[in-house]
Amino acid sequence: MSDTTISVDDVPVVARRKAYGTHIAEPAVSQEALRFHTVEHHPENGTLLGFWLYLMSDCLIFACLFAAYGVLGRSYAGGPSGAELFDLRLVALNTSLLLLSSITYGFAVIAMQARKTVPTLAWLVITGLLGAGFVGIELYEFAELIHEGNGPQRSAFLTSFFALVSTHGLHVTVGILWLLTMMVQVGRFGLIAANRRRLMCLSMFWHFLDVVWIGVFTFVYLMGTLP
Repeated sequence: MSDTTISVDDVPVVARRKAYGTHIAEPAVSQEALRFHTVEHHPENGTLLGFWLYLMSDCLIFACLFAAYGVLGRSYAGGPSGAELFDLRLVALNTSLLLLSSITYGFAVIAMQARKTVPTLAWLVITGLLGAGFVGIELYEFAELIHEGNGPQRSAFLTSFFALVSTHGLHVTVGILWLLTMMVQVGRFGLIAANRRRLMCLSMFWHFLDVVWIGVFTFVYLMGTLP
């Protein structure tokens, strides 16, 4: 029979307590083991991947709205056309605000990556104000159109126009609310890993809205003013 040496550490603690009494202490747990068991079990880049999937579904929504406008955009029903309704100077100002907000959010991400809480919050505030200005101008445009009797019920063109542009404006409004929530979270807990991950998701969402608006500005407003 071979000689096999069994260390006392190989015997379960419960069995040793039964054999030798209840005064045997458990082996000390190493710091490395503690770190292993306290690691947050969150898949790396899992949140970003899931958010990309959400953005793809949002792309389908806007694709349907763009397609509807492409079909109905010339159905004026004897009413005014885009060339008669659109104020390109106001739309250009609105576009500038949204594109500038994308730049300021980029500065917020740079400050976040440098772990600078105060500059991150400052750039987020500026981004939110620019986004609020964009929504405010869009609401003013809608109010003017409805006041003049050119609401969504006036023609198929205006129905598709209001559906597309208001859906984008609703997304920007949700983005502003999300932005306010993140400012509160960063102010309370700092730039912890969870907040950095959420800010990156919001960054993707905000830049996505900029890309969609460039399509709206070109396809709806610029092409809409052509004879």
